[in-house]
Amino acid sequence: MLVVHVHARVEPARVEDFLAATQVNARTSLAEPGVLRFDVIQDQADPAHAVLVEVYRDDEASAAHKLTPHYATWRDAVADMMAEPRQSVRYSVVFPVSSQGWASDSPWQ
Repeated sequence: MLVVHVHARVEPARVEDFLAATQVNARTSLAEPGVLRFDVIQDQADPAHAVLVEVYRDDEASAAHKLTPHYATWRDAVADMMAEPRQSVRYSVVFPVSSQGWASDSPWQ
């Protein structure tokens, strides 16, 4: 499994637009077979800082995600909303090791 944290620093006036577009992308991403979770979290101390927490079955699923039409739509839609380029950090899973421990069971899928 692969966990990716994407840090997005958004222009303050565009935060709501960014969050709306990102929620659409997150919901659609959950339908991808290799995506186990796709969470969008917002920094309480700095609302213009959001983190996308993406959990994939493997590297191939992460690569496939970037080839989807909904990812391209999101990427292009938020490009001019960024205060600085997005940064991503890739993590290896230590616990839980089962993909079931990461799978989203949200009704929002």
